[in-house]
Amino acid sequence: MTTLTFERHRAEILLQTTLLRDHVRGADLRAPVPSCPGWNLGQLLRHVGGAHGWAETVVRTRAVGPVSDEQVNDVARFVDEDPDVLDAWLAVGAARLAEALRGAGPRTRVWTPADGLESTDFWARRMAHETLVHRFDAALAAGVPYAAEAEVVADALDEWMEYAAFPEAYGAGPGRPALLGPGRTLCFWATDADASWLVDLTGDRPGWRHGHGRAAVTVRGPLTDLLLFVYGRAAPDSGGVDVTGDEELVHVWRERAGFWLEADDSD
Repeated sequence: MTTLTFERHRAEILLQTTLLRDHVRGADLRAPVPSCPGWNLGQLLRHVGGAHGWAETVVRTRAVGPVSDEQVNDVARFVDEDPDVLDAWLAVGAARLAEALRGAGPRTRVWTPADGLESTDFWARRMAHETLVHRFDAALAAGVPYAAEAEVVADALDEWMEYAAFPEAYGAGPGRPALLGPGRTLCFWATDADASWLVDLTGDRPGWRHGHGRAAVTVRGPLTDLLLFVYGRAAPDSGGVDVTGDEELVHVWRERAGFWLEADDSD
């Protein structure tokens, strides 16, 4: 499996948004989202659309400094949504983001919340997988089946591994459990695909590679279940994956590797 291209990520934003809209068509938007405690379905959709709008603003304006992400997480007031209005808003927002990315093209320098990844490629990939995973949340809340293409899921797992090696994810700090240390290795093994990831936490920063080998803890399961597991959508004993070895290590890694990406608009 290979990393998806900029154009594929751009196309996935549109496809994943269409599938998301299909999942919730006719659903009660006041229904709680079990995998996003405190949100109802309408608020989840506002979060996804807000993320698209945030990214579109950055890309369209070629922002060189932080852009407020308030629209991404400020969803508390959206408690009773009009389904038709929200559906149209999601469709338009995804289309605008895809068009902004098309106009900017790949490898165009813009601000991102991840140092070293300042380009439109970051936003195309991040928004494709943001929508992919939240589509699961919506499907769960709406009570409909969820499925995803293997190559897209594998790319989303690659992205997760890359972010988990950033200083923000593993650096020491008050109240943060230690992540690095002797013997700390993890293997994630897809049982339904030729895909696996080996994470090495024994050095002065995390490393990872494709492949498998002996590890302190091994997580096995279908590819999509592995993705949902690292995103915290499933507990180790949920039945979706099988965890053998140091369960505490995988718990700490998953907690520390969670997405820390956000705007810093304090200036």
